[in-house]
Amino acid sequence: MFDMIRKYTGRLRTTTREQPARTGQRRAHNLFEAAAVYVAARAEDDQDRIEEAAAWVSPEALSFGVSELACRAVVALARERDESPGAVARDLLGLPAA
Repeated sequence: MFDMIRKYTGRLRTTTREQPARTGQRRAHNLFEAAAVYVAARAEDDQDRIEEAAAWVSPEALSFGVSELACRAVVALARERDESPGAVARDLLGLPAA
C-alpha cells in the first residue's frame, strides 16, 4: 500500500505545478501542509482558514493530503490505544464494532 502512495506522490510532484506566490514574501505551500491547516481549520470551524488552505493546492492534491493525514492519524491513534486501525476508524465515525 505504501508503495502505491509513494508512486502516486512521485507522479504528483512531477505533474502538479505549484501556485505562484501572490507577493514576494509568501512562499508556496506543499499539499501536506495545506491538508494539515485545512483539517485543523475544519475542526475549529474557521471558514476563512479553510478557504485559505484550500487555495494553496489543487483540489485533487488537497484531497490526497487529507486522506493521507486521516490514514496517519488513525494508525497513530490505533497504536496509542493498542487497537486495530479498523476499530479506531469505526469508533471515530461512531459506527458499531464490526
